[in-house]
Amino acid sequence: MAARDFNWPLLALAIGAFAIGVTEFSPMGMLPIIADGVSVSIPSAGLLVSAYAIGVMLGAPFMTLIFSRFGKRTALMTLMGIFTLGNILSALAPDYWTLLLSRVVTSLNHGAFFGLGSIVAASVVKPEKRASAVATMFMGLTIANIGGVPLATWVGQHIGWRAAFGGTALLGVATITALALALPKGAPGARPDVRRELRVLVQPAVLRALLTTVLGASAMFTLYTYIAPVLETLTGASEAFVTLALVLIGVGFTLGNALGGRMADWSLTGTSLAFLSALALIMLALPLVLGSHVGAAISLVVWGMAAFGIVSPLQTRVMQEAADAPSLASSINIGAFNLGNAIGAALGGGVISAGLGYSAVPVAGAVMAAAALALVLLAARKPA
Repeated sequence: MAARDFNWPLLALAIGAFAIGVTEFSPMGMLPIIADGVSVSIPSAGLLVSAYAIGVMLGAPFMTLIFSRFGKRTALMTLMGIFTLGNILSALAPDYWTLLLSRVVTSLNHGAFFGLGSIVAASVVKPEKRASAVATMFMGLTIANIGGVPLATWVGQHIGWRAAFGGTALLGVATITALALALPKGAPGARPDVRRELRVLVQPAVLRALLTTVLGASAMFTLYTYIAPVLETLTGASEAFVTLALVLIGVGFTLGNALGGRMADWSLTGTSLAFLSALALIMLALPLVLGSHVGAAISLVVWGMAAFGIVSPLQTRVMQEAADAPSLASSINIGAFNLGNAIGAALGGGVISAGLGYSAVPVAGAVMAAAALALVLLAARKPA
């Protein structure tokens, strides 16, 4: 393929997604280290994940409405500037509460970046390839779990969690550079009609799609937030195996994202049903197979595929249902994903704090996946 035929805007967006994926997911692998470093319990450290998710939820609508009036290039570069600042503050945080606040700052860009980025991704391909284009952008997020998150975890284990956040800040600088080079300078966007866009968001079909995202993400993060202590307890995993497990999960994320994007070009509803069913079943089976390293390795790849196979179809569904307000709806769907992140982290922490044991964590996630599956089935039987 000639360089001029390569889709450079999609690559730049994927680099940004990679950076965001590292900062969002790396605390999962470093949770015991961070907890020890700031002298809190593991469930309290898990609230760092919830704080990030809450920041995404708050930032998604407001940042999108603010930056929609700017050109997409300017908006995306500025959003990554906020990302970079937040990671620098995290690296320098002197205590738990400062780190918690820094994670919120880091997350404010997240929803708007993926929301506006999804619009850009869909605009640079043919209409029938939009789901695949969105999946290509999210591929950066999944590849982060193969290379970036395990590397950040290794840095956290051997150098320190502050160095891991510092390295992630450098990824923000790299993304800003890539966006500046790949995206054309655009004219400022029109001033958003807030009332009209909000009316779109309260349509039943849009609300069902957003709620499905919340439930699906809750299923994923009930387990993923506590993956390190779950593996240490149920599998007897060493730090090295936890790092390997994160790589394998990342492989699953990447495969599931690619497959989900291609399948969603064919059928959004069918793809959502298939992956949510698989997610519920594998999470029910996890307590039975995590007792061995081989079982854990294989099952986590499959789990990763099921967990991330739903992302592209759900994102595309929201954009489709909210065609009159795609930027805001797309961003709010990312916020919905992170509301699920927060709910899942809280649910997993609640299961642990209640003394139900780490084997109950994936079972709780399976319940959330089943709820999401039921909602998709209900929506498929109702007119939009």
